[in-house]
Amino acid sequence: MAKIITQEDAVGVDRIWLGLAAIGGLLSVAIGAFGAHGVADPQAKAWMDTGATYLAIHCLAVFAAGAVAAQGARLARLAPMLFLSGGLIFCGTLFAMAMGAPRILGAVTPVGGLLFMGGWIVLAIAAMARPKDA
Repeated sequence: MAKIITQEDAVGVDRIWLGLAAIGGLLSVAIGAFGAHGVADPQAKAWMDTGATYLAIHCLAVFAAGAVAAQGARLARLAPMLFLSGGLIFCGTLFAMAMGAPRILGAVTPVGGLLFMGGWIVLAIAAMARPKDA
């Protein structure tokens, strides 16, 4: 039998997304600093800078999605999954290539970008939609 998800369960899931976004923000600063000070290759520096910037932006976007969801827009609760999985794929492949992984990973990077865009689309629709109880 399917379990009915309560409001308390939903808040717990939201807190997990927020916690993961905070960890992602920390990682974006650490990786950005490493790329700026610990990497000599210009291409690797560029990949690390791009990855760190995009990760930071999309981790902050998770908090924006939380704010929109708190206004009653339930659809906004889908955006964190898209933003964070996009960060894992987009930024992760850039970081991996910067550290010497095969450049063929660059073929996967756009999938992360599509997930980022999907997150922004979902967040925009959620932000502009009228809450069901309004």
